[in-house]
This record gives sequence, C-alpha cells and structure tokens, in this order.
Amino acid sequence: MVRVQVWYASYGSNLARDRFLCYLQGGRPPGATRTYPGARDTTAPADDRPMTLPGEVFFAWESPTWGGGIAFYDATATGTALARAYLLTEQQFADVAAQEMHREPGEDLDLTTVLDEARHDLGPGRYESLHLVGELDGHPVLTFTTPDPVSLQRNAPTRPYVETIARGLRESHGLGAHAITDYLTARPGAELGWDAAQLLAVVSAALR
Repeated sequence: MVRVQVWYASYGSNLARDRFLCYLQGGRPPGATRTYPGARDTTAPADDRPMTLPGEVFFAWESPTWGGGIAFYDATATGTALARAYLLTEQQFADVAAQEMHREPGEDLDLTTVLDEARHDLGPGRYESLHLVGELDGHPVLTFTTPDPVSLQRNAPTRPYVETIARGLRESHGLGAHAITDYLTARPGAELGWDAAQLLAVVSAALR
C-alpha cells in the first residue's frame, strides 16, 4: 500500500517536538491536564522543517488542557506566522486532527477538497478548518485552525503553554529568548495576561 505523505504545519504548542509526539505515540505533555491516546501509526515524523506562513497566530478560547488561551491561525490576516512542518502519512494527519478536536483517532480524512480549493471546513469546531498553506519537496503542507478566527474570543495563554511554545521556537527556528518574546508579545491575546517583561522572564527560564 502506498503511504501518501503530507506536511502538517504546527504553529502552537506542537512547535515542540516532544509535545507533538504525544499525538502520535500517546502521553501527557508537561503542564497539560490531558493524556493523548496517540495515533494508529506511532511512527515518528519522517522529517520536520521550520516554516513561515502568511497570516497571523493569535491566542484565544479557554483550553481545558492548558487552562487558558491557545494558538490559532488566521490565514486571511497580514503578517507572518512561525511554524514547524512535520512530514506525516495522511492517516497520521487525520489522527492528529481528531485528537485536536478531543475525538478518538481512527477515521481517515478525505483531503480532496482542501487540496483542490485550499480550504475545507469540516465543521464548526475549534480546529475543524483545514488549510493548504504551501508545498514542500513535492508534498502538500496542511494545517488546521478555527473556521471563524474573527469571532473567537482572545485569551492569554498560561505559563506552561508559553514555555512549550518557547521551547518549540528555539528547536525549530533557533530563536533566542528576546526574539521569542518579541514574537509572542505581538500575538493578539497575549497582552490580556502578559507584558513583555513577564514573558521574557518565563521564556528565559524555559530555555535554560
């Protein structure tokens, strides 16, 4: 059987590889309250790369897993979003998407519409809007976000979530504490709970 591959572009806590592997191999990431079942295929990503996406990352909602705002992607906004792309099978991508929506993994996704039209809203849920955001090495780059980024209420992330993203940005983009702080401070929603000095202290501690 041919294992069709796609890139999953992560822009939130999944920037940190160890945290992302919980979606494939199961487990509970540090600072989270949820244990993930993992994917049907627990194989590690075939590759991962740093990416920049056109658009904007913002913090919103109230996550029961993290206790505060989490990252969402607005493809229509101006700006640049830092991301990390993991090379997965289509089945693994489907299982990651299912767990993001607090569903049990096990059903494949039909990616025809998103590959043809660059967007496919599977439903009204928080991460049920699939987006085609590019191509890398001949494979499509996909991500998911809220279908309605305008109306989702902004909310500041908690310290564990900030720490996880900070580690992921260093791993994937090689950024230092000040560059990470500048990036996070500029994300809408962050200002509802953090100022730059507070974020710098948390980010610096997370990178030690």
